[in-house]
Amino acid sequence: MAVDTERVAALTRELLVAIGEDPDRPGLRETPGRVAQAAAEMYGGIGQDPAAPLAHTIDVSQGPAPETVPTGAVLVRDIRFRSMCEHHLLPFEGRAHLAYLPGDHVVGLGSLARVIDIASARPQVQERLGEQVADALEHGLGARGVFVMLDAEHGCMRTRGEKRPDSSTVTIAARGDLATEAARAEMAAYIIIGAQNAATDAAAVKGR
Repeated sequence: MAVDTERVAALTRELLVAIGEDPDRPGLRETPGRVAQAAAEMYGGIGQDPAAPLAHTIDVSQGPAPETVPTGAVLVRDIRFRSMCEHHLLPFEGRAHLAYLPGDHVVGLGSLARVIDIASARPQVQERLGEQVADALEHGLGARGVFVMLDAEHGCMRTRGEKRPDSSTVTIAARGDLATEAARAEMAAYIIIGAQNAATDAAAVKGR
């Protein structure tokens, strides 16, 4: 179901009145409409299937001779994502790292990012988000194994309550052959090494 932007705008106007503001003053006059458009973007994944982008796969068992099949994991690091915490409707955002062990088929790398986009565009908790992405990859690709690591900063931790602006939350979801302790450690090591290499490269560029 599409976001009802007219209703969101009307409710936003009511919220402004409820907090003691004047929704007709110049700085707020366009705010309800802006909030409604933002809601359409932030919650556009409601009712969508996160596995839908995986419908079109690539058969890698056939092609230029000699024919072969994948034996190792496909790992995509540092997919930026953002979602809205369902407890306070405050944003959380960070990076997703996805890995899967293909069968006879792989999928375009952009499709992996799209899975994250759909699953995160709804009121969420980080723990569930990772599990939903792992399920989509496992069933949508028939993958022999799946590993999903999310590292995110939460608005509810930064701006309210205990106010811990420097904290981040890491969650892991794994399936199949990548759910073993050894496999999880291997995938995490690849992600950490990639982050360290990126930091080294950035420091080298900055020092030039």
